Order: sequence, then C-alpha cells, then structure tokens
Amino acid sequence: MGGDVSERPGQSARVGEKHRGVGDRVPPALRFPNWRRSVAVTPSALAVTAAGIEFQNPVLLAAGTAAYGRELARVIDLDALGGLVTKAVSVERRHGARAPRVAEFEGGMINAVGLANPGVEEVKAEHLPWLATNLRRARVLVNVVGNQVEEFATVVSMLDDSPAVSGYELNVSCPNVRAGGLEFGADPKSLTDVVSRARKATRRPIFVKLSPTLQDIGRSAQTAADAGADGISVVNTLPGLLIDVDTRKPALGFGTGGVSGPGLLPVGVLATHKVAKAVRLPVIGVGGISAATDIVQYVIAGASLVAIGTAAMQQPRLPEKLVAELERWCKEKGVTSLSDLRGSLQWEN
Repeated sequence: MGGDVSERPGQSARVGEKHRGVGDRVPPALRFPNWRRSVAVTPSALAVTAAGIEFQNPVLLAAGTAAYGRELARVIDLDALGGLVTKAVSVERRHGARAPRVAEFEGGMINAVGLANPGVEEVKAEHLPWLATNLRRARVLVNVVGNQVEEFATVVSMLDDSPAVSGYELNVSCPNVRAGGLEFGADPKSLTDVVSRARKATRRPIFVKLSPTLQDIGRSAQTAADAGADGISVVNTLPGLLIDVDTRKPALGFGTGGVSGPGLLPVGVLATHKVAKAVRLPVIGVGGISAATDIVQYVIAGASLVAIGTAAMQQPRLPEKLVAELERWCKEKGVTSLSDLRGSLQWEN
C-alpha cells in the first residue's frame, strides 16, 4: 500500500535456515509433482524462512491496512497468518493528509493518508508491547518512514530492543507525501544512504519497499542489496488522480494518491519477477491479491512472502481464508511445499 490506509472506504473493516535464492530454483521435472494426485499437506507445507525469519505461512498483512494489529485482532486471528507489517512509524507524530483520504473506483481504490502515525515513542510504549504479549506465531515487520535520510535509522535504533519486532520494512516509495516519499527510492545515492544507515542501527532483517514507477526496479533492488538490505518488498501503490466531476476538484484532499486493488496484481507479479532475477534476496510480493492463486502467481514469479492490503480492508477475514485455500490448493495439486514453486516461472525473457 502507499502508506497507512487504516481508514475503511465505507465498508465494515475489514530465525533459521538460509532463504532460497533465485538460483535455487526447482528443476522442471520436479515442479508440480504428482499434479493430479491428491496428497496430504503437512503443517509445514506453507512454512517459509525469509531473511532468517521463520514464517508459518507466506501470508502477511500489508503496511497501513492492519494499523498496529490490536484493532484488527478483534476481527481476525492474527496468529493464523505469517505475520503483519505495521502501519508507518516516523520519528515524530504525523497528522497525515487532509480528508477525504480514500476514494473507491471500479478497479480498486486510491488513498492519500499521508503516513499518519503517532510517532516512534508512542508506538514503542503503547503498541509494540501489545504485539509482544499477544502474538505467538505471527511475525511483525515495522514499516519505517522518514522526512530525512537519517530518520529511518533513528526509528530503527529506537525500536531495536523491542521483542515484538522481527524486522523492518523501509518505505522509500510512498507516492502520497510531499517529503520522504518516492525520491528516496528513486535516487541511488539516497537509497544507499537510507539503507546503509539503517543497516548500522540493527542486526535484524531489513526489507526495502520499492515503487512500481522505477525505471529499472531490478537495479534499484541491487542498490538496496549492496547497501545491506536483507529483502525487497514490491510493489507500493501507483501514483494516480481521481476527479470529482461536479466540483472539478480532486477526489482526495491531498490531490493525488496511491492506487491499489485488483489492477495492481500483474504490476506486482512482474516487479517480483524482475527483482527475483536481479538479486538473491527474499521478495515480499504486494499488490492486487484476493485469491489463493494470486499468491501462487507471486511465488512462481519469485516471492517468498506476500502481503495483502486493499482486499483485506474490504474483507478483513480474507487473509485467514486465503491461508486455508492455499493449503487446499497445494493438496489438490500435489505440492508438498509451496517453496518448491518459488521462481519456477517458465519464461525466458
């Protein structure tokens, strides 16, 4: 997601072994074993280790859609998921963009929440202790933002003694803020500075979230990897504009916003494929997921994990259902480990 889409658009709300690299792809003869024969799926069939973090399944809640977990825990069992990525955390409190912040259209939604959050001190004091106490199996990645290069590392260092935190997602690609958004991810020097400073602040895994608008997303992923990133998240939302035809003004208070929803699926899958080819790092595939087979597409493209955003806002229990559907799909297809499909795309390009 483009930021912190904690507001609902009108509906009811909805460390271990090395990760597999793109070079560890399964030979064609072993892909989709016994495709037509139903086999028992073990509890670990969906388990994955990415950047040294053990996840019970690859399904995460995307940044901005689960707030800091407590709110959504009243609706779904967070421990049924692989984990969640928190809404953004910055050094100081951010009030975010002016309303309206979210608008729907037939192909999805557009948001400009503006990375609203209470600031790192309140998150550390009020939200992370709840996660540490109440989550047993789901892992927590903290989405980190900053107006200046050094602020990312400041947030990381302030949170790094929290037992709730498994790792970080550096958001260098938010399209709906005036500072600290797309420019950090688009400029190689800034991207290197952000990641390398954060790297010095923690030994925990760092994922870097990139924009689908990058001219060469594979090269940007390599830049992040060279600076010390442990994984890549792709993609953030696409910049867009909706207009109220009666007022002839933007539908959102900020003007532009980040586009998400079903239409982002092929964009995210392609970006995942490009990144997985470019770097030997785990990839979190994000964008347009609403079905178990969408998850499988991301895995075949090279993703180790996926994050669900807009669909989870509209149907809060959907991520839980997708975990069950994914297990069922594996059983029907004779896939004893979903990780065996990672990077198995049959396409020479």
